[in-house]
Formats: sequence, structure tokens, C-alpha cells
Amino acid sequence: MSELIKNVEKEQVFVPKGLVEVEPGRVNSLTLAQTPGCKVTLFAIDKGEGMSSHSAPGDAMVFVQEGTAEITINGAPHQVGAGEAIVIPAGAPHAVRAVTAFKMLLTVVIAR
Repeated sequence: MSELIKNVEKEQVFVPKGLVEVEPGRVNSLTLAQTPGCKVTLFAIDKGEGMSSHSAPGDAMVFVQEGTAEITINGAPHQVGAGEAIVIPAGAPHAVRAVTAFKMLLTVVIAR
């Protein structure tokens, strides 16, 4: 059987936001899982950086672990802070911008 969740030790307690670091002027990521039906990725994004408008084939849940992000979905901006989450519907155009340096856990669930 292939490894479903990678880049973390199994059976060990860990702090997800500690697995990626914010670097000046960068968007850093670490993939934790990638299967045909599910993708899980950690991101660390410096203030002012982000991802331009794009869409995903499945529903995407953004859980902000640290800092503040502006997530624009279908043209509507949403401020999401540490401990908060938002779901982006499948196919919806969306963009991400770091209001402050922030870290997020992104889970995309794709119907198969």
C-alpha cells in the first residue's frame, strides 16, 4: 500500500504550522497528501504575497493557522484569521493574499 499521508512522522504528535516557514517574498508549501480525490497542503505566505485568481476541481477548505489572509471568492473578499476557516466551492474563481504573514492548511476534496 502506498503512503497516503507523507512528510510527517506517523503516530507522533506534531504542530502542522511548524512544518512550513514564512520566508521574505515567498510562498512556501508542503504537500501532506495527494490522491485523485483529496489533496492536503500546508502553506506559509509572506505579507503581501499570494496566489492569483484560479479555480480548483473540488471544494477547497482553507484553515488559517497563523496570521491573516484575504481570500477572494467569486469577486467577494473575505478576511480569514488564525483559527478560522472558509470553504471555496468547486470551480469558483478565487485568489489568496497575505494581509500579514500567515500559514494555512488547504484541503481539496474532489468527487470521483
